[in-house]
Amino acid sequence: MMALGAVLIGLVLLVWSADRFVSGAAATAWHFNVPPLLIGMVIIGFGTSAPEMVVSAIASSQGNPGLALGNAYGSNITNIALIIGVTAVLSPLAVHSQILRKELPILLAVTALAAWQVVDGVITHLEAFLLLGLFVLLMGWSIHQGLRGDRDTLAIEVTAEHASTQHMPLGRALFWLLAGLLLLIAASRLLVWGAVLIAEGLGVSDLVIGLTIVAVGTSLPELASSVIAARKGESDIALGNVIGSNLFNTLAVVGIAGGIAEIDVPPEVLGRDVLSMGALALLLCVMGYRRRGPGRINRLEGALLILCFVGYTSWVLVSSGS
Repeated sequence: MMALGAVLIGLVLLVWSADRFVSGAAATAWHFNVPPLLIGMVIIGFGTSAPEMVVSAIASSQGNPGLALGNAYGSNITNIALIIGVTAVLSPLAVHSQILRKELPILLAVTALAAWQVVDGVITHLEAFLLLGLFVLLMGWSIHQGLRGDRDTLAIEVTAEHASTQHMPLGRALFWLLAGLLLLIAASRLLVWGAVLIAEGLGVSDLVIGLTIVAVGTSLPELASSVIAARKGESDIALGNVIGSNLFNTLAVVGIAGGIAEIDVPPEVLGRDVLSMGALALLLCVMGYRRRGPGRINRLEGALLILCFVGYTSWVLVSSGS
């Protein structure tokens, strides 16, 4: 019960502190005249992925790299299957942003790289640094796009969605930026401690806990922001949150965890988790990338994604003997 309480409290603190961190970061960026598209693609994307980053880094540093890997891959699956699914059921999504249409093939390529890395059963320090190097290159491309693409629909939606943060005083923005980060770290330590105890108590691996409980919990900021954005008709923000988060998770989160400690990858990760992650990324591309006009994810396709999430989670639990 103490471990379960720690996980629940940790998750609540993660969601709240991530929201404060994103608000502080966005407001600080406005004060320094950062372009809206750059705020949407880099700053907000980093903020919504901060829970996965901090949780995985702490898990890896404490000798639980399986939890770190499960958190990253499980969050990717949750982002597409559950978050996009729920959001599309509530409000069908249209993909107008040319930036997002360019990022969808990149997401497929990065997922293929993840599959290649786990074939030999280990993510080495060298492979982790390769991921971090690609992450830096991707951020450089994002910054370039952000500096020259203010008329993109994603930039317009970011300006409308975060207009209130433009008026936050710089002192308050810096306070929430720092306070949110510190709370993220504290909540992550609490969450990792509780998750490891639950795994030991249930007799399952920390990988399974990372793929399920921790993955869903650390994805809650994306779920909240995507649903709110979709209800306001800001489909590109909703999709941008997920695509950006998945790129962050696969490159930065796994890269940081693997850079701290090499990750032994069980055989089932390739045939179950990475396969599911790749299939969902391909499905998202098919739904969101149309040759003529904007892609569209309707309610029926959203329901299909939710069924995929239920099926995958059942697969994980059954195969782990839970």
